[in-house]
Amino acid sequence: MALLEQRGLRPAGEQQLGQASYYGPEFTGRKMANGRRFDPASISVAHRTLPFGTQVLVTHLGNGRSAMATVEDRGPFIRGRIIDLSPRLAERLGMKTEGVAPVEVRPVEVAEAPN
Repeated sequence: MALLEQRGLRPAGEQQLGQASYYGPEFTGRKMANGRRFDPASISVAHRTLPFGTQVLVTHLGNGRSAMATVEDRGPFIRGRIIDLSPRLAERLGMKTEGVAPVEVRPVEVAEAPN
């Protein structure tokens, strides 16, 4: 929440708690659900239901690190996981060696779903 306050932002949706994982190298260049190609250096995430373009704050509950991200893909489709992160975000959150980590996902700016 401190990162939101630093940026003058307020939560725009309900928090979710669960496990995060991150995209493996085999996803580089593949088309995401929004039609764009996946870039491991991006701040892209996959979420099952939040509209594309939604800005979220992801916080690693084990170490307190947070990062802003943009929903650009759908997934993850593994039970208990609530978000897939780009490798850049996984590195920023300090979870690359773990592979999977407990996180809080908080929508900050919810994009409007296209008609």
